[in-house]
Amino acid sequence: MNILTFDLEEWYLEKILHGGRDEKYKLLEDSLDRLLVDLKKNDAHATFFCLGKMASEYPDVIRKIADEGHDIGCHSNTHKWLTTLNEVDLKKDTHAAITALEMVWGKKVKSYRAPAFSITPNNPHVIETLGECGIELDSSIFPTTRDFGGYPSFGDDTPCRIVKGSSMLKELPITIMSFMGKKIAFSGGGYFRLLPYWLIKREMKKREYNICYFHLSDLIPEQKRLMTKEQYEDYFKEPGTLKNRLTRYVKSNIGSGDSFVKLERLMKDFKFMSVDEAEKVIDWDNTRIVKV
Repeated sequence: MNILTFDLEEWYLEKILHGGRDEKYKLLEDSLDRLLVDLKKNDAHATFFCLGKMASEYPDVIRKIADEGHDIGCHSNTHKWLTTLNEVDLKKDTHAAITALEMVWGKKVKSYRAPAFSITPNNPHVIETLGECGIELDSSIFPTTRDFGGYPSFGDDTPCRIVKGSSMLKELPITIMSFMGKKIAFSGGGYFRLLPYWLIKREMKKREYNICYFHLSDLIPEQKRLMTKEQYEDYFKEPGTLKNRLTRYVKSNIGSGDSFVKLERLMKDFKFMSVDEAEKVIDWDNTRIVKV
């Protein structure tokens, strides 16, 4: 089982971080159009985890994806890390996002992915709150360390049921491999851009379950700007030292030149399904239950 997902936030973040540059919007639109053509050509279905603000401010983008038959999930309303939200604010954020997405999509939004995979051992209440908001499936658990999120103590990286209070969510955790003594998420993000394709393909073939995750910005072969101190601190909520900004700059740019080509190869070599399709074929009654 190979699941393909995309986290869609770039139009909104471009607006709030850079004021909305026409040339950047054109890059994003061209990248999305190319991606949708490739998905159709390879008969691949995907889930797009979208911000609520994408639906309220850029509804045509959501409609374009939905018209191609892809699944729409929730990626929060404004891309705030869940580690920064209390229970009341999280519920408001999630309700706002789901309402906006459902108004544009016209279907019930059942799945969720936290910004920066920010469900951690320190905020287990998120699981209960998401369930109370009507979420049934989650793909936020990143079972190793990462910036602003990660759940290294979670254990196995295969589908399971995760329970907190009155809520039980079907969980599709990010898949992990061991590389040079470190557990890494090879099927998306920076490591997908960095690692050679043959290694990614070999690792995926070993496994019965893979979930791949991408941002459109991962697929655009351009050098992203070094953030100003003010931009960095406003977005990442940590000191905008030169070291922090340079680290983020390298992580954002490394390997971006051929990442779209690697994804196209991946779609030719593997059959992909959406989160919604995966839910229907997984024997959930025989998956482990994780209480948090």
